[in-house]
Amino acid sequence: MDAANLAMVSSFSKTPSPLSTAKPITRAPFSVFSLPSTFKPLVKCIQKPSNSTFTCSAVTSFPSHSDVSSSSSSSTKLKLLISEFKSLVESIDRVKRLLHYAALVPPMDASLKTTENRVPGCTAQVWLHVSIDEEGKMRFLADSDSEMTKGFCACLVWMLDGAAPGEVLALKTEDLNGLNVVGLNGKGSASRVNTWHNVLVSMQKRTRAVVAESQGRPRSGPFPSLVVTADGIQPKGSYAESQARFLFPDESRVQELVNVLKEKKIGVVAHFYMDPEVQGVLTEAQKFWPHIHISDSLVMADSAVNMAKSGCQFISVLGVDFMSENVRAILDQAGFPEVGVYRMSDERIGCSLAEAASSPSYMDYLATASISSPSLHVVYINTSLETKAFSHELVPTITCTSSNVVQTILQAFAEVPDLKVWYGPDTYMGSNIMELFSQMSMMTDEEISEIHPLHNRSSIKSLLPRLHYFQDGTCIVHHLFGHEVVETINEMYSDAFLTAHFEVPGEMFSLAMEAKKRGMGVVGSTQNILDFIKQRVQEALNRNIDEHLQFILGTESGMITSIVAAVRKLLGSADPSSGGGKVSVEIVFPVSSESVTRTSTFGEMRGSLKVNVIPGVASGEGCSLHGGCASCPYMKMNSLSSLLRVCHSLPHNKAELSAYEAARFSLQTPKGKQIADIGCQPILHMRHFQATKRLPEQLINQILQPCDNGRSGMHN
Repeated sequence: MDAANLAMVSSFSKTPSPLSTAKPITRAPFSVFSLPSTFKPLVKCIQKPSNSTFTCSAVTSFPSHSDVSSSSSSSTKLKLLISEFKSLVESIDRVKRLLHYAALVPPMDASLKTTENRVPGCTAQVWLHVSIDEEGKMRFLADSDSEMTKGFCACLVWMLDGAAPGEVLALKTEDLNGLNVVGLNGKGSASRVNTWHNVLVSMQKRTRAVVAESQGRPRSGPFPSLVVTADGIQPKGSYAESQARFLFPDESRVQELVNVLKEKKIGVVAHFYMDPEVQGVLTEAQKFWPHIHISDSLVMADSAVNMAKSGCQFISVLGVDFMSENVRAILDQAGFPEVGVYRMSDERIGCSLAEAASSPSYMDYLATASISSPSLHVVYINTSLETKAFSHELVPTITCTSSNVVQTILQAFAEVPDLKVWYGPDTYMGSNIMELFSQMSMMTDEEISEIHPLHNRSSIKSLLPRLHYFQDGTCIVHHLFGHEVVETINEMYSDAFLTAHFEVPGEMFSLAMEAKKRGMGVVGSTQNILDFIKQRVQEALNRNIDEHLQFILGTESGMITSIVAAVRKLLGSADPSSGGGKVSVEIVFPVSSESVTRTSTFGEMRGSLKVNVIPGVASGEGCSLHGGCASCPYMKMNSLSSLLRVCHSLPHNKAELSAYEAARFSLQTPKGKQIADIGCQPILHMRHFQATKRLPEQLINQILQPCDNGRSGMHN
C-alpha cells in the first residue's frame, strides 16, 4: 500500500468497519464517488466517525481515476469499470473482484425487501429501491440474496447513483456488454448477462415513475389486466372484466354442449382467438369430452384427423374459412372423406391475410418470383387452399407457421445454393424476419450456429439480398400494436415479461426481441407464447418464494382463456401445506381499458333479420389507436349459439346446414389439377420438414427443375 493510502487508513484507524459493528448505512452521499486519484482498488472499506458526511457504501473501493469526481458521467464510470475488468486476465480474478464489491454492499433494510421492489427476470432475488433527492438526482439502493448478483448491483449503483434522470435513461443495455465479468462463456453466462440488463431496465422504469411523480405529471393510464392466483382471478379495468366474465362458464351451457357432442360423436377444433364465452365453455367441456382441442392453426387439422380415427363422425371448426378448408382437405388426404366438416357461420368468415394473398398484387409478386430461378415461395399457413394451389403451380411452395418460419427459410438457403426465397403474405412478419437476419449477421459464428448449425456470419450476410417479402399484407389484429402501444410499454412495463406474435409491427417486434435477449420475452406463435408463460410460472413456483409475474400479451386477447387455464393448473399444483411462497401472475392487455364491444343487446335490425354488430376497429373490442387491436372481428363470428345450433341439427338436418358445411373444392388449377390436391402439397412439404428438419427431395427437385412444376406450360 502506498504512502497516501496508508495515511488515509491511519486517519480513520479508530473507525470500525461498517461490515462489522457499524450501524447499517442506507445510502452513501454522492461525495463518496469523489475519491483521490491515488486511491487503489480493493482498499479495505473504511468509514469516518458518524458526524462525517463521508460514508462507506457499495462503491467505496471502486476504480479511481483523476477524472472521476462527483460530476463524472455514468459513461465515464462505465468505461473505467470495463477497463478494470478487462485488465484482469483470469476469469477467477474477475469473479473475486466482483465478490469483493458485493461484500461492501451495506444490508438493505428489511422493510424495503418487498415483492414490489423485486427486479423481475433475475434468477436470484434482487431488490431495488429508487428515489429522487432534493437536487433532482437519482438515488438507488440494491441488494440480493446472491453474492455474485449483489456485485452486479454494486457496479450499477456506483455508475448511476447521484446521476441526473436523463443520464440514467440514456444508458442502453448493450452499453453493458463490455462488462465481461466472468468471460460469459461458461454455464450460467446467459443469466449473468440478464442480471446486468434486467437491473438496469428496472432502474430506468422506476426512474421514469419517480420523476413523473415528483413533477406532478400524470402518467399514462395502466393497461387492463387479469391477476391470477391460487385463490382466484382479479380483473383490473373494464376490458379485463369483460374477458374474465366467461372464464367461469354457466354449467348448464357446458352440460348441454357435452351431451350433444357425445350423443352425435362430434369433435371440435378451435383456434386460440375464439370469443372468451366460447373458449370458456369449451375449456370446461374438455374435462368431460376428450375430442375438443383449442390450438393454433397448425395443429387444428392434425387434431381433426385424430378425432376421426377415434370415431368422431363430424368435426366442428371454430376459426376462419381457410382453417375449415385445411381441415377438410387434410381429412380427405388421411382417408376420412365421410367425416363431415362444419363452419360456424352461414356467411363467409374472412381473414385479412388470406385476402391479401389472393389479391392481384400478390399474383404479380409470385410472377416475378417465377422468372427468377432457383426460387422458393414460403407462404404463411394462414392462407386459403386455393392460394396455396395457385402459388405452387407458379413457384415451388412450402407453407410455414410463425413458429417454424425462421428455421424453414434458413434450412432452404442451406440446402439450395444461390436460392431466392419469396415470403408472404404477412408484411410485418417478413420485415421482422429480415430484421432478425440482419441482427444475426452481426453475431459470432458460434451464436449463429446455435440458431441454425449450417449457417455462419458469411452465409447470413450472403442470403440477405436474396430474401424477399410481400409489401402489402397485414393482420388487422396485430396491425395496431404500433407506436402508441410501444410508448406505454416502455414507460410503464419495461421490466415486465413481453410476449409478441411474429406478426406485430416492427417497433413492437424490436421491443420484444430486446426483452428476449435478456430472458424477459418471446417472439413467435400463439403456442410459443403459451409455452413461455407456463415455463416462467413453473420456474417461479420452483423458487418457492413470494413472486409477482407480469406478462404483456402481444397478440389477440382470445389467448387469455388458454393462458388462465394453464396458469391456474400450475398454481393449483403447488402444495399449500408446504408453507412455500405465493406466486401471482398478471396478464396485461395492451389496449385501452374501456375498449369493450359496443354491441346492442338485441342486435341491429336489417329487414326481418336480427344480426349482431361484428366488433372491429370502429366498434371497439380492444381496437384502439391508443391501445392496439386485441380482438379479431372474423374470429368472433364463431359464437356459442352457432356451435350449439350446428351440433343440434346434425345429422338429420344436413340440408339446412349446407351453408355451414366446409365444401370440397371442385375447381381446378390453371394446369387442370384439383385445387385440393395441389393445395395440400405445400402443407405436406412443411410436415416433412417438421419431421426430418430437411426439405423434401421432391420440393428441392421442383426448385432446381422449375419446368417440372408445371410453370412452363402456363406461359405458352
